[in-house]
Amino acid sequence: MERILDSWHSPNLDKQMEIAIYGNYGLAMLMFPSAGADYLEYERFYLIDSIKPFIEQGKVRVFSINSINNESWLNSELSGRQKAIRHQQYNRYVTEEVVPYIRGAMGGDAMPITCGVSLGAFHAANSLFRRPDLFDGTIGMSGIYDLKSYSKGYYDEDVYYNSPVDYLPNLHDELLLAQLRGKSQINFLSGEGSYEAPAASWAIADILGMKQIPNNVEVWGNEWGHDWPTWRAMLPSYLERKILS
Repeated sequence: MERILDSWHSPNLDKQMEIAIYGNYGLAMLMFPSAGADYLEYERFYLIDSIKPFIEQGKVRVFSINSINNESWLNSELSGRQKAIRHQQYNRYVTEEVVPYIRGAMGGDAMPITCGVSLGAFHAANSLFRRPDLFDGTIGMSGIYDLKSYSKGYYDEDVYYNSPVDYLPNLHDELLLAQLRGKSQINFLSGEGSYEAPAASWAIADILGMKQIPNNVEVWGNEWGHDWPTWRAMLPSYLERKILS
């Protein structure tokens, strides 16, 4: 399995941002880390190993990026406004820097699917919903898609437009709706075990359904908690059965 580590100074974030690439060919998958973790988190916790067969077979090519959650919603020393500004800067980093990088690596106008666990699932889904012209789908595992769960009572226009359960019900832009309705891989997965919140997956699915946006929810049983063994089993299983089949 080819593994490339790269980085550049992000003009949007004004800091060095790393990226890990696994594989040479296949479906481009942009992975957002959980919580305050970094671009190597999925490697350290063996999630990359769990999908290694697909990578080596040229079915999936993974691009794993850094988070800035510790400079935003997980940083208790910042004001709510400062957190929202940093979040918007991260959005621009993804769309203006990471997507062109992926397209350069893949050749052509590749539209990656996004993927993440926990807070990474939120970023993965939010990125797709905001920019369906750039992304072709999402796999959100054990996510909560309400930014108010992290904003600790702070609410402004930037929180609203980054909280899918808030802005999607009021989405009336026909171009965006048509783009989202054309997606076949909007996927939400959850366990029912410790610290999981399957109701969050059903909540976002219901909103999408009301907008006639196709999506898939898969809930595993009580033995599957909010932890790496769940995601190491979940992602390869779902890729094989629902996405790469």
